[in-house]
Amino acid sequence: MSASSDHADCFMCGLEQNEDTAVVFRDPLWSAEMVPGYDVPGWFVLRARRHAERITGLDDAELASFARRARDLVAAVTEVTGAPATYLMVFGENHPHFHALITARDEQVPTDRRNGNILRLRDDHADQVAAARLVPAVRRAYAKFAGDNACPISA
Repeated sequence: MSASSDHADCFMCGLEQNEDTAVVFRDPLWSAEMVPGYDVPGWFVLRARRHAERITGLDDAELASFARRARDLVAAVTEVTGAPATYLMVFGENHPHFHALITARDEQVPTDRRNGNILRLRDDHADQVAAARLVPAVRRAYAKFAGDNACPISA
C-alpha cells in the first residue's frame, strides 16, 4: 500500500487485501479492481490507495493523476465490453473513501435502469465468475491505453 494510514473500519481500505486476480492495476496512488458486492460484469472501482475522504481529501499528486487513470480505465472497460455507454460515478456516502465506480452499460439495460439508476442492477446482475473473466482483458486494454503510465499489479 502507498504511504498512508489504513483505516480498519473502511471497506475501501480493506480492498488492499484483494486477490491480484481481481485487480486491473495498482500504482502507489490508485487501484482499479472488482469489488465484492459490486461484481457485475463490466463494473470496476477506481480508488485512492490512501484513505482520503471526498475529492477534497485528495492530495496534489492524487488529484493530478486521477483524470488520467479514470480516462484510461473507462476506455479499457468500454473497449472490452463493447458498451455503448460507460459511466464514471462518484458518491462516497456508503463508503466515505474517495473512489469512482465505473459501470459499463450495454444495450440490454432498460431505459429506466440507465444513468444513476444503473445501480439498481447490482443485485440482479451480479455474477462474480463472469465479472472475474473480464479482468485479464481489461488489464491488457488498460495497459494499452495507459502506455508508459501503466502500472503493474504489484506496485
